Amino acid sequence: MKKQCNYFFIFTLVFSISNAQNSDEINWKTWPKLEQALQNEPKPVFIFFHAEWCAYCKKIEREVFTNKEVIKKINSDYYAVEMDVETTDTISFDNIEFINKQSLIQRNGVHQLPLLLASRNGVPFSLPATVILDRQFAVKKRIFEYYTSKQLLSIL
Repeated sequence: MKKQCNYFFIFTLVFSISNAQNSDEINWKTWPKLEQALQNEPKPVFIFFHAEWCAYCKKIEREVFTNKEVIKKINSDYYAVEMDVETTDTISFDNIEFINKQSLIQRNGVHQLPLLLASRNGVPFSLPATVILDRQFAVKKRIFEYYTSKQLLSIL
């Protein structure tokens, strides 16, 4: 009986620690999880595009995405997705497959999905890139620069 109580205590402790940690970070979704979540409950979408070599992307991840107010706002009002723009993974979304065509012809090619979502008339794609979509998955805002927590909260 004492052994069972110890196991129960350990399980409860581990569970509560993992739940506490989850509220201290943005709940990033994969593309398949986003698609499923949007079908169940439509909500605006926050997408952050980054690359391993992007210093400002790393700074946003380190300084902005660790801010408790930013975390709370994104987790409560948005579905969040992050994506390395240089991934060579095939991503299926809304029964369409997206690939990194550029990786076939050049090193560090940008994936098709960020190019489609983040591009806009005459404005070249650059990192860091953030795209905010409304409930109907229409682009509400595109940001191609570093932002502070205060600036992001104002945008959100």
